[in-house]
Amino acid sequence: MEQDDVVRALGALAQPLRLQIYRALVVVGDSGLTPGAIQEGLGVPAATLSFHLKELVGSGLVTQERSSRNLIYRAAYSRMNELLGYLTENCCQGASCALPSTPSGCGC
Repeated sequence: MEQDDVVRALGALAQPLRLQIYRALVVVGDSGLTPGAIQEGLGVPAATLSFHLKELVGSGLVTQERSSRNLIYRAAYSRMNELLGYLTENCCQGASCALPSTPSGCGC
């Protein structure tokens, strides 16, 4: 993952509503959600939701697929894993970290 892609992805998540949308998509998994379901769940106007979904899709963190007359949005787990990999690439000065083993999160 390139630095510009990382900045775009982090920027997309650095807005409260977009973070809520992304987390909702992560929770439902591969089935994804329609804009109507997201709108109902988060209580946001359609135009606002459309703007934020466009930003998330543009960042690569969310995919959009047409299914009949509906659009289905899904979290792009591979892209998030790339982002996490970029952020933790040099964790613990390059040594292998056992993230779950310590309360602080890093095996340093």
